[in-house]
Amino acid sequence: MWHNLAGNLGCWALEGVGPWSVIERETGLLVGRAGLWVEPGWPGVEAVWFIGRPWWGRGYATEAASAAVAWAFAQRPGLTEVVSVIRSANVASARVAERLGMRLDRTEHLHGGEKNIYVIIRAEWAAHQRAGEMPHPG
Repeated sequence: MWHNLAGNLGCWALEGVGPWSVIERETGLLVGRAGLWVEPGWPGVEAVWFIGRPWWGRGYATEAASAAVAWAFAQRPGLTEVVSVIRSANVASARVAERLGMRLDRTEHLHGGEKNIYVIIRAEWAAHQRAGEMPHPG
């Protein structure tokens, strides 16, 4: 846990992005983490989501990841794209990426295995927002 916490804080300190806690409004329970991640050699600024299994299927990942992508584009005017790095076996996360408007762009070998890289560019994100295809965070 300490390494996880230190890594998250370090990402904020070094890169100006990182994950946030995902809290269930009705109960105040911590249900996961979501936000942004980047590290040296990474394919780009990544939208990440980690939701506890008891809360899967409730839309928390999509809502939190949508807020993260919106924040990334709002806070970093020069950012042209946001990625998500997803194991090919993780079908549920691939569906979240697709709901965000991301498309499978390529496969890369990262952290000991092949990962699918999903991408959305700024203009695509803006078009989804204007069309009302994505929930507005908040």
